[in-house]
Amino acid sequence: MSAERPTLPPVRLHTEAELARDALAAPLLARAVRLARWAGPDTRVGAGGELVDAQLPAAAEHLGLAADEDGAAEASEAWRLAVDTGLVEVEDPAPEAGADAADEHGSAGDAEGTVTVGENLALLTGGSPQDVLSIWLDGLEAVHADATAPVFDDFADLVGEDGSVDFDALDWDPETEAEFLDGVLGNLYLLTVGEGAGEEPVPLPALAASMIVPDDMGEPTDDILEQVSDAMMRLDDQFRVLEPIGIVTYRPVDEALLAEEGEESVPPADDDDVTRYGMVKLTPLGLYGIRARMLDAGMDAPAVGDLADKGADVLLGGIAYYPEAAARGEIELWLARHGSDGAAGELLDAARGEDPQAPLRRLHCQQALALVGAEAEPAVRAVLGDAELGGLARVWLAERGAADVPPPSEAMIFWLAIDTIAAQLEADGDLDELQGLVEGLSGQHSGFFDEAWRVDHPATADVLEAMGRLHSDKRQAKDARKAAFKARSRGGSAS
Repeated sequence: MSAERPTLPPVRLHTEAELARDALAAPLLARAVRLARWAGPDTRVGAGGELVDAQLPAAAEHLGLAADEDGAAEASEAWRLAVDTGLVEVEDPAPEAGADAADEHGSAGDAEGTVTVGENLALLTGGSPQDVLSIWLDGLEAVHADATAPVFDDFADLVGEDGSVDFDALDWDPETEAEFLDGVLGNLYLLTVGEGAGEEPVPLPALAASMIVPDDMGEPTDDILEQVSDAMMRLDDQFRVLEPIGIVTYRPVDEALLAEEGEESVPPADDDDVTRYGMVKLTPLGLYGIRARMLDAGMDAPAVGDLADKGADVLLGGIAYYPEAAARGEIELWLARHGSDGAAGELLDAARGEDPQAPLRRLHCQQALALVGAEAEPAVRAVLGDAELGGLARVWLAERGAADVPPPSEAMIFWLAIDTIAAQLEADGDLDELQGLVEGLSGQHSGFFDEAWRVDHPATADVLEAMGRLHSDKRQAKDARKAAFKARSRGGSAS
């Protein structure tokens, strides 16, 4: 029943049905679907599966795009996604077709393939939400690759006499580029799901700085500021590519600002109107997609609902370090899956133990029992005599105004006080709240520290030491440290 702190806070995802609807509504995927339905035997594609230039105006017109270079580029992008996601299948040209093209044009590069409907097109309309999301994730992977691809100022300069492309001349490392974008998306994910995270979009300068400026740096140097500016402009391009697949809403860097700055780098964020430097926010679909990429990479990225089908021991261990709202959400989903019958007994059994996380399990058990409601009372009364759970049971019954609750012994009161503080210490709770708890508990009992060191709890010495650090009253703090020393001397507490 031991627990590990998750690398990332748990995310509350929309349902798969809602996410699938969002995926189908993503502009780029929607256009890819329309082109897949538009394509037919006469659709002309190059050897690499791309629409030939002569087809682009018709494709753009079908999508309602402008009859210019931008419209053609967007149509080409949508077609590539249709190919990458299996909405259309492109068969390579036959060898003899390539030979004919080579005879006529001097190379086989102009040979054309044929187009057929892909199996995934039917899945988007007739498949399950999981099918839709799987196809969308393939699309996200393709768009992510596009976002990290090099920008060619003059492709001809990179082509050698033998027709090969000199990628070294680009000074481009695909792994480094992908890692940088994944790091940015990871930081954006954390800013979105972290405790206390707001609903507001994140300024692009802040996101760029999170990847460039060292945590221990005070005032950034000119070199660091230059790197942040360069990263901003790279991210501006990348988020423009990513937005149509539906993972972010993005307000680009103000092009008028770029014109004002001329050839110089954009400053990181001193302007009063920070929105001019770009604002980005993950969508619910984006949270799903980035989490899926993290899981594929082997990262621990929990989601609320992951524990709904597990046992109570896994539930209480899994939510040990969750923020309060996420823990409550996980408990609610667990109870909805397991029902009230027997849930209280299972939760109480899972709350037992002397390991370091046991106090946290008992704390979350009490919260879960509050959600079970009156159905939990028989199971709670059954543990009134239990050394570890008796105090918890009395608190729960008293909070519900139950009758015939036996008063706790003094030993139980002190044990519950130590257990409560141990839970908060293990959870790394708010220091002000923890200090208030420490001073409140010690203030309720005259001579608290004269008795507390005798408590037979594994965390007694550690709790008393912490009380000595946290108590604002110097005399009480000294008494707590003396009590901690006595507890360790009697050998009854684990360090």
